[in-house]
Amino acid sequence: MLGICRGRRKFLVVSLTLLFVPAFTWIYLFAGSFDDGKSVSLSAVESQPHSPRYTAWSQRERDSLEVHVREIEEENRSLRKQLSIAQRKGPVHHHSNHSKTYSMEEGTGDSENVRAAVITGNSSECGQRPVVEKCETIHVAIVCAGYNASRDVVTLVKSVLFHRRNPLHFHLIADAIAKQILASLFQTWMVPAVRIDFYDADELKSEVSWIPNKHYSGIYGLMKLVLTKTLPSSLERVIVLDTDITFATDIAELWAVFHKFKGQQVLGLVENQSDWYLGNLWKNHRPWPALGRGYNTGVILLLLHKLRKMKWEQMWRLTAERELMSMLSTSLADQDIFNAVIKQNPFLVYQLPCFWNVQLSDHTRSEQCYKDVSDLKVIHWNSPKKLRVKNKHVEFFRNLYLTFLEYDGNLLRRELFGCPSEADVNSEKLQKQLSELDEDDLCYEFRRERFTVHRTHLYFLHYDYEPASDNTDVTLVAQLSMDRLQMLEAICKHWEGPISLALYLSDAEAQQFLRYAQGSEVLMSRANIGYHVVYKEGQFYPVNLLRNVAMKHVNTPYMFLSDIDFLPMYGLYEYLRKSVVQLDMANTKKALIVPAFETLRYRLAFPKSKAELLSMLDVGTLFTFRYHVWTKGHGPTNYAKWRTATTPYRVEWEADFEPYVVVRQHCPEYDRRFVGFGWNKVAHIMELDAQEYEFVVLPNAYMIHMPHAPSFDITKFRSNKQYRICLKTLKEEFQQDMSRRYGFAALKYLTAENNS
Repeated sequence: MLGICRGRRKFLVVSLTLLFVPAFTWIYLFAGSFDDGKSVSLSAVESQPHSPRYTAWSQRERDSLEVHVREIEEENRSLRKQLSIAQRKGPVHHHSNHSKTYSMEEGTGDSENVRAAVITGNSSECGQRPVVEKCETIHVAIVCAGYNASRDVVTLVKSVLFHRRNPLHFHLIADAIAKQILASLFQTWMVPAVRIDFYDADELKSEVSWIPNKHYSGIYGLMKLVLTKTLPSSLERVIVLDTDITFATDIAELWAVFHKFKGQQVLGLVENQSDWYLGNLWKNHRPWPALGRGYNTGVILLLLHKLRKMKWEQMWRLTAERELMSMLSTSLADQDIFNAVIKQNPFLVYQLPCFWNVQLSDHTRSEQCYKDVSDLKVIHWNSPKKLRVKNKHVEFFRNLYLTFLEYDGNLLRRELFGCPSEADVNSEKLQKQLSELDEDDLCYEFRRERFTVHRTHLYFLHYDYEPASDNTDVTLVAQLSMDRLQMLEAICKHWEGPISLALYLSDAEAQQFLRYAQGSEVLMSRANIGYHVVYKEGQFYPVNLLRNVAMKHVNTPYMFLSDIDFLPMYGLYEYLRKSVVQLDMANTKKALIVPAFETLRYRLAFPKSKAELLSMLDVGTLFTFRYHVWTKGHGPTNYAKWRTATTPYRVEWEADFEPYVVVRQHCPEYDRRFVGFGWNKVAHIMELDAQEYEFVVLPNAYMIHMPHAPSFDITKFRSNKQYRICLKTLKEEFQQDMSRRYGFAALKYLTAENNS
């Protein structure tokens, strides 16, 4: 940027020089020296053409001037060449004051505007905004706590990633919940040139817990005050953002503003756009002291190294202690304290243009901040009501926000051009695995799916459940996609215990699910359901990956491995907990089988007892599960024996057996090579058997499959011969792997398969 600005000035000087040098040269040649202060007329000079003084001077000076003019012409040609490059490369950034800045390093530009600015000398921004180096890392700090804030962070990060052209380093001050969610999310997102560091917010509570705070953000709303102490001492500057921010431009533009700080300016802030600090919102409204309208802390530029030298910690603490003697508590968390400090020390602030924090709440005058869409840089939803704020352009802002909310995050996994990326162990491992696959293999897509990393957002909704202290607690585990969403409320009515669900959704579907859940009294009344969103990618339904995600986040000693289209019998949760004790599950390797039945009726009077179920079996309202299409799947359960059984009984594994079982929390994972339809549960049960689990059928337990339209994957299995061939190939490879892992004992699976 400075190079271009200097170039403009130099070009103007050179242009003027080239224009006037010949004239001044000849005037000087004809007029001789002006040192004596005498005026010399042209006629007088003409009358003495052979003056010795003139002849000696012109011979020496003319040669020197000619050389100088040639040098200037050469420099001018060079500058024209540079300018031509700038015209082709330099983008134009429009600001609300209609000034323009240019960069040779960034994107596309408007050459006519560049040319006009140079010719007219429009260089108001020159020397004020240097270019951010192409591969310079931009540091961003965000305080994030809880489940809802974790969702907000994702939307904020999407908007930043969408526009960015620089490496990013996010510093997340997070509680244990947010850290678990976001660590998993970013690890599975695998965005190049993005680094994440976490700082324990719970450890910082003691730093600010002494400050009474009435703001809805709670204690976490005060933690921006201690960033100088929290962030690494080597970090010199950072952009601090609230979670309810949406970027409409490249964050590098904001990062470049640091270069405008002068003197003791260490805080970059936008003026508050509400009348809060003016104290006129209502009668007896008494805000904390502030300079004029005060400043909003949703977006802050912190010059950390200077703040530390100024003893920022002592500064804000002393100010807070003094003001709290009369104010008693903060109303706007950290913002009140920042403003009180600034009131005493106005020189600390560099005031950012208001478009860097367009504040949307009921009491703001944000409309005065922008005239055109191009003026918008950062939208700040600084209201707990979010999208319901009063602003005449709220529909536009809402659509902008929803765009990023529902934007496919997988599209943001793009590499940065021309920037060396740090070696990522997981990424390198993935690339190595993929490179070892044969792309000419007819089953390549199946094999590739096994290594696909799906972006995963754990605990998408609030979760709060502590397992029972008697160590008998059981979690129902299932997976689903959008077309099975209607089953959730019914399952909740049948199962009162904890549930762990993996949902396979697109970003847009995740928001539809969120609206569905928040609009359901049944779901909102349950805090013991963990919803884990696995984002769509690839052409197969990754059924076993989903099961593994749901299993991994069970926090009870036992889990009931079910499917979303089954309704458990009423009271099954308590029955299973008793069975866990009765069958000594804690000290033995057992898989308790819950017999599966099905109905072909969409409306079913659900049986309230085993006797009622048997009666429905006899009249044909219910059937044993898949008896007419896949008897081998559940035949070994021995339904004939179950009819009269009053005590648990053991059954042996058989080929293609796939019952629904209760197992200890730490059991083998499902094999990821099986996707879509076919053999996904069969392989898991086979491995349980290989690990010497004992299969025990529960005599008074049952579950019923509810009818639904065939899934896309089963349709593909039935209609696509290649699909069936690949599934058979994967089965054979799985059995070979079993033989390698379990030796001689696994030979029975090959024999059983050949006989089936």
